[in-house]
Order: sequence, then structure tokens, then C-alpha cells
Amino acid sequence: MKIGILGTGMVGRSHAEKLAVLRHEVMMGTRDVAKTLAMSEPDAIGNPPFSVWHKDHTGVKLGALAEAAVHGEIIFNALNGEAAVEALKKLESVLDAKTLIDITNPLDFSKGMPPSLIVSNTDSLGEQIQRALPRAKVVKTLNTVNALLQVNPRQLADGDHDIFVSGNDVSAKAQVIRILKDSYGWKNIIDLGDITTARGAEMLLPMWVRLWNTLQTPLFNFRIVK
Repeated sequence: MKIGILGTGMVGRSHAEKLAVLRHEVMMGTRDVAKTLAMSEPDAIGNPPFSVWHKDHTGVKLGALAEAAVHGEIIFNALNGEAAVEALKKLESVLDAKTLIDITNPLDFSKGMPPSLIVSNTDSLGEQIQRALPRAKVVKTLNTVNALLQVNPRQLADGDHDIFVSGNDVSAKAQVIRILKDSYGWKNIIDLGDITTARGAEMLLPMWVRLWNTLQTPLFNFRIVK
């Protein structure tokens, strides 16, 4: 399958690496290809610049955001949450009728750590993206776990923990659930409902950040017991 991943940070790279190993045709998208390749310093959390990572993942293509959006039959949104809606709106015609897997969180780091949310309670980033792309099939998922667990849930408790999906299109959610199960190995997937339920998934992030600080590891998740 041809897959487009928008964003070249840790989250996008984790998915690109996993999907390329599974022999999908992966293209990552960035706002400025030359600038992305020219970066020479690690990012804020110590990840190597993209050019260094790419030398070990030459099967993954790099292009502009629009090129990756055209390339993919399915699109992963791994852009910075604050800039995602504006960037995606420019791709509206390209993303028409495609499934867009939205992994982003509306985190506001303007006042330092811990971050707050730029939208919550009565709206969500997932909903804003769906409104900006009315003909795309937006499915919110994977935003409640670290990138390493997103693509390999069995690193923790042999995968016995939960992930959530939200979206308006039933067939798109079914498609995403198959990817979560068959490609990534998720066992426990909870369909929360339509895209408005992304509010709850996104509002877990303030708790997630504080747990990370307390536990001193990002490799944890929620298990729902009833």
C-alpha cells in the first residue's frame, strides 16, 4: 500500500520505519525539503536530524507535504498540533475522500512545561481537522501513547492495554482498526464513537504528561477494566 506520512519528527519516523519494514511504499512529507535535509542538530529531545535518520531508512521517500499527500492511499497526520489545521487545509483537494489517521495533540508549550491544550472541552483538534477537510475521513487514534508504543504495543505488558479510535466514517474506522491490529499488533481497541469523542482522547494528555514526569518513562498506557 502507498502511505503518506505528514511530518518528519519522532512520531512520523516511527510509523515510517515500521510501515517500510512491512513493505509498504512510504513517503514522508515536510514543509521545506531542503531545510529538513540541511538540519544538522538533534531536536529538543535529542533525536538525530532527519538526514542522519534517513541514511538508515533509504527506502522511505521524502517530499513536500503535497507530494506525500498525493502519494498516499492512506495518510498519517504527524504534524505539530498547533500548525496542523492550517497546513492540512492547504491540502484539502488532495486529501479528498482519503482516510486521514490523526495522531496529533493540541499541545501548547508557549508557557513551558507541562503543556496545556490549545483546544478542549467543547472542541478538539480532531474535529477542527475534520471541519477543515469535510470530504476526508478523519480517524483520531494513537495520540494517547508514546510513538514507540504506537507502532509496537507489545513492548508493554505484551500488548494488554488499550487504544482508542474516533471518527465519523464507519468504513474508515474499520480500515484503521485493521491497520492497528494487523500492522502494529494492537489487541485492545475501543471505538469511542464519532469525531467529537476525540475531545476525551486529547484531554488525556495533561494526565499523560504528568504520569511521564512521575514514572520517568514514556512506556506506559491505560488499561480499561469493566
